[in-house]
Amino acid sequence: MKVFSGRSNEPLTAKIVKHLGIEMSKVSFRQFSDGELWVKYEENIRGQDVFIVQSTHPPAENIIELVLMIDAAVRASADRVTAVIPYYGYARQDRKDQPRVPISARVIMDMLSSVGAGRVLTMDLHSPQIQGFTHIPFDHLYARQIVFKRLREFDLHPDKTVILAPDVGRAPMAQAYAKRLGVSFGLIDKRRTSPNHAEVVHLIGDMKDKEVFVLDDMIDTGGSMINAAEAAIENGASSACALATHGLFSGEAPKRFMDSSIEKVIVTDTAKLDDNRRFEKLEVISVSSLFANAISNIHSGESVSALFNV
Repeated sequence: MKVFSGRSNEPLTAKIVKHLGIEMSKVSFRQFSDGELWVKYEENIRGQDVFIVQSTHPPAENIIELVLMIDAAVRASADRVTAVIPYYGYARQDRKDQPRVPISARVIMDMLSSVGAGRVLTMDLHSPQIQGFTHIPFDHLYARQIVFKRLREFDLHPDKTVILAPDVGRAPMAQAYAKRLGVSFGLIDKRRTSPNHAEVVHLIGDMKDKEVFVLDDMIDTGGSMINAAEAAIENGASSACALATHGLFSGEAPKRFMDSSIEKVIVTDTAKLDDNRRFEKLEVISVSSLFANAISNIHSGESVSALFNV
């Protein structure tokens, strides 16, 4: 087994190989003056079970880098190449919702399978139906095992805690968390007026004197999270925290969170955060152990679904 890392999230890969008890395998990258990428594996991978860890958050260069790494591994006669994508980008473009637009999530999957990826491993897809966009094995992990452990450290009280979904799409996920934790559930009815901008129309659920956790699969600009938290505070909530698997914090998101009523923002390390996107309220928890266990099970031919049990 060989585990390689692209350049999008080397810190996560380092933690994964540490859990596996192996060394990170060596690969070289070079960028020409015109921006073209060049990739070379620095060790023999013939007949090896190769895992390539690379999140596909912006820039789009990360996607090209992953595709080139898969192609290079296949041409070097690797036995199987698994694309480990902690954060699967373009997952929000999963359907043709207006004329003359692409289904970008399908395009990304077509690229991976066309260059020879034998398997895909990812976590908390924005749209789970993306798994149906390919004929190759697709393993979808959930961060809930790590998230539940962190939430229980808050000493949640059944009558004083609410898991709040920032929109209807996240309602099933928030309901599942609320049921497992034995706490209340709330829902925001919002209207999206333009990309990355939404307004709260209704808030469903009792927020009076409650500790509120706004739950989503990802944070981009933070608008939905912040609007939901502010609505909860306006309706009597005693505190509000934001919780998501993928933290991107695009644009002015860090400043907006610092200026908001949200006390803490908890995300996992599926996407690497530069220093300029970190802020005082932010807490990052690692999902490296889940990926390490999944990689180990895939390599040994054991069940990956067994990891879903909490």
